[in-house]
Amino acid sequence: MAYQTPFLEAIKVRRSILSLAKESPISDDRIVMCVNHAIKHAPSPFNVQSCRAIVLFGAEHEKLWDIGMEESRKTLPPPVFAQYEGKIQGYRDAYGTVLFFEDSDAVKALPPPLQDLMAKYPDWYEHSNGMNQFIAWTALANEGLGCNLQHLHPTISKGVAETWDVPESWSLRAQLVFGKPTGPPRGGVDKKFAALEPRVKVYGKKA
Repeated sequence: MAYQTPFLEAIKVRRSILSLAKESPISDDRIVMCVNHAIKHAPSPFNVQSCRAIVLFGAEHEKLWDIGMEESRKTLPPPVFAQYEGKIQGYRDAYGTVLFFEDSDAVKALPPPLQDLMAKYPDWYEHSNGMNQFIAWTALANEGLGCNLQHLHPTISKGVAETWDVPESWSLRAQLVFGKPTGPPRGGVDKKFAALEPRVKVYGKKA
């Protein structure tokens, strides 16, 4: 359970799992609670809290990936679409999806100098949105769900906005697919890690 798992252990549980069944080991209410926890507690620049989410279950989830299938069919070259068709069907066969957005109107609540600063560094929004995604993904994984993160925007952005009456200020950033895991994580159960020495440098550390 997400509330009972030590943080560093919880991080290790979060893996990309593509083989998912249309089942869940926990209630829909608990899934929504995990997403709410992420949206509420994830850090954001100047506490702007600009991340938004839509959680889709059942027929609504399937509708999303029907949009993904149709838009991909129309926009991708046939040989490329042939490679992705099975993957998109796999997302549809899962239990649900969390759509993550950035709300550009949120910054209007900040003082003008901070609005100007945020406009100069748009990547700050992406950092915060990524943390929202990570928290939700980690929480769901520790509740027994398998997840994988997709990025079919902007291909599906118009269809999503029209279908779920998404405000114009919301920009789609990611799609977190979840369901009961029916296969191993991507890369296998025993994940291989690159050496840390060239990736982390430390200076001034006390012995």
